[in-house]
Amino acid sequence: MSDSWVTVFGGTGFLGRRIVETLAGDGVKVRIAARNPDPASTLDAPAGAKLERVRADLRDPESVAAAVSGARGVVNAVGLYVERAGETFDAVHVAGAGNVADEAAKAGVERLVHISGIGVDSASDSAYIRARANGEAAVREAFPAATILRPSVVFAPDDNFINLILRMARVLPALPLFGDGGTMLQPVFAGDVAAAAVRALDDPAAAGKTYELGGPVPYSYRNLLHLVTTLGGHRRALLPVPFALWEIQARLAGILPHPPLTRDQVALMRHDNLASPDLPGLADLGVNPTSLEATLPEYPGLRAMSRGDR
Repeated sequence: MSDSWVTVFGGTGFLGRRIVETLAGDGVKVRIAARNPDPASTLDAPAGAKLERVRADLRDPESVAAAVSGARGVVNAVGLYVERAGETFDAVHVAGAGNVADEAAKAGVERLVHISGIGVDSASDSAYIRARANGEAAVREAFPAATILRPSVVFAPDDNFINLILRMARVLPALPLFGDGGTMLQPVFAGDVAAAAVRALDDPAAAGKTYELGGPVPYSYRNLLHLVTTLGGHRRALLPVPFALWEIQARLAGILPHPPLTRDQVALMRHDNLASPDLPGLADLGVNPTSLEATLPEYPGLRAMSRGDR
């Protein structure tokens, strides 16, 4: 696909940036579509990489149409995790995702990859989880040959998941668990998800399929916290906290402009987040999963804990 453009919506974000870098590293011409396509944003792309930045808003079909014009492939990596004024889960994950799929189909785009997440459920009490499921349906309706990727919790040295655990471990004598800490997670490396998206663009067999992407090792939340803090040299006591209390905290945090905890995050932690054995995964796209243990030493926060920095 190196002889034609690939448009990446959300190409400046945590995951989208890595998809752009992977494509550029393969010599693909990439159009980075974002509401604020900052030309100064840092990209680990090779010298001479063919990159184009365009302003696009998933809620605006005209800007979406302009962004996909002339593209052979499209990736939608836009994610909204906290609703704000004018930005709702339905607007971004349902209507916005539908706009991308619809405009891609009208433009004759050959391949569309849509990033969703494990655990989507149109009947969920969580607005976020419902929107992700309804978004998948909107994409399938507009572009039946789309490939849907559902990653588990995504990690990388600049993530907001493992780094939050590290920050808490540096200041708290005990770390709170969601319930008894038994919820199972299958963290997947951001670079592996990016590689899967790029492979899906090139693999005709991926058309119309849904993949669930998990790392090589499932962990209970309790074991994950134990692993992270032990490697940092600062084991912490783990304190079970009933989900009812988490719900109360999330409601209170919701009044903040940038809440550290949301009801949707609590809802996700009520259920295991594991890749289904009945759906294809990373291996089916030729991606060998990277372990969390191999990546943790690269986290600045964990290196600081290991040195005893306070």
